[in-house]
Parts: sequence; structure tokens; C-alpha cells
Amino acid sequence: TINEEVVELLTPYFEMVDYNIETAKRVCGNVAGLCSWTKAMAVFFSINKEVLPLKANLAIQEKRLTSAMLDLQKAQEELGAKQEELDIVQAEYENAMREKQPVLMNAQGNDGTKSSLLSPLCHVLLVQDLVFGIVLHVCDVLLATAFLSYSGPFNQEFRSLLLNDWQKEMKSRKIPFRNNLNLIEMLTDAPTISEWNLQGLPNDDLSIQNGIIVTKASRYPLLIDPQTQGKIWIKNKEGRNDLQVTEM
Repeated sequence: TINEEVVELLTPYFEMVDYNIETAKRVCGNVAGLCSWTKAMAVFFSINKEVLPLKANLAIQEKRLTSAMLDLQKAQEELGAKQEELDIVQAEYENAMREKQPVLMNAQGNDGTKSSLLSPLCHVLLVQDLVFGIVLHVCDVLLATAFLSYSGPFNQEFRSLLLNDWQKEMKSRKIPFRNNLNLIEMLTDAPTISEWNLQGLPNDDLSIQNGIIVTKASRYPLLIDPQTQGKIWIKNKEGRNDLQVTEM
């Protein structure tokens, strides 16, 4: 029940010369205990006023840490499953290469002319695939650059509409791009996202996109942040970099 007003009302008594435990002891031991208790409660109130927000923030951070650890565990399980699939495919590939080698050597020995004709063709196809892959990569970068430059002010739905419009425009101009392009996977990675989550950034796609824009765009970001989630994230993220905070 102690509040600012109670402490303010007690302050004039604390400032009195004879309001101390030594003087009170001369009157009555119980009075001395009461005098000491009132001062102790006022000191406790001033300390607790700073501690309570820290406790509340600790509870929030512990909850976020638990959520992030669950996400990390899930990601590690998915990684383990993918690694098992990769090991199976790798073994199949190595087995196929072992079977291919004798056949290839036999073909070269029996029909050198045919082999000499196929070899340049294979090189041509390889170069074509390589060039097409480079073109696709450049066009993906074009879409990613457009996203970083123009999507910042908008919500998730409108960002998706913009991306679809850009892809339609590129298709009409016969510019190739990946149909399954995932901008989040292209512009960041899972460990970075997990670190952002630990620092206070929510785990939804819109928040992660906002984090990408803040960290990747060349201009300083302006955050409209009524829930102060972005403020908490930036303070935690840049605290070790001697972040300076000012208010209007």
C-alpha cells in the first residue's frame, strides 16, 4: 500500500533532527522500532520501484528465451532429418557414379567418334545451365532490391501484392525469375532470425521482413512502433555497440 504520496508525506518527519532511533529509544523501545521501520519502508519503496520493472522484463525475456529454445530445437530436428535425407541421396549419387565409370570407359573404348561428339555437347549444355543460373540469380536480386527499397511502409498483404505485380511485369518482359522465391530465406538465415527473436523481435514473417529492411537497407529506418517491439529489439541488438538513446 506504500506509494509516492505516502513517502512524500513522511519526508518532513524524516528531516526532523530528533526523528531517529537514538532519540526514540529514550522514549520507548517500541517507538524506536516503529521509527526505524518507517525509514526502512521508505527506502524499500524507492528501491522496489526500480526493481519491479526489471522483474517484469526478466519474466518477458525468460518467456522469449523459452520460445526461442523451442524454435531452435525444432530447427535442429529438421536439420537432422534433412541431413539424413542428404546422406541417403549422397550415397545413391556415389553409387551411380561408380556404376557410370565402367560404362563410360567402355563407351570411349568402343566408339571414340561418338564420345568425341558428345563431349563438346555436354560442355555446351553445362555452360547454358550455368549462364541461366546466373541470370536467375541476378533477377532474384532485382526482386530483393525492389522489396528492400519500396516495401517498408506496407503491411504483409500489400507487400505480397507488390511482389506479385513485379513478377507479372518481369514475366511480361520475358525476364526469368524463380517462381518459388522466398525473400526471407534469400536475405537472411535461420541463426540470424533466432538471434533476433532472442533480442525481442517477434517471429512472424512481417516482423522478420521488417528486421531485414532495418539491417539491409542503405537508408536509416523510421519505425512506426506503437507496441514498442521494434524499440526493445533495437535496444537489445545494439546495446553492445554503445547505442545512444534520446527522446523528443
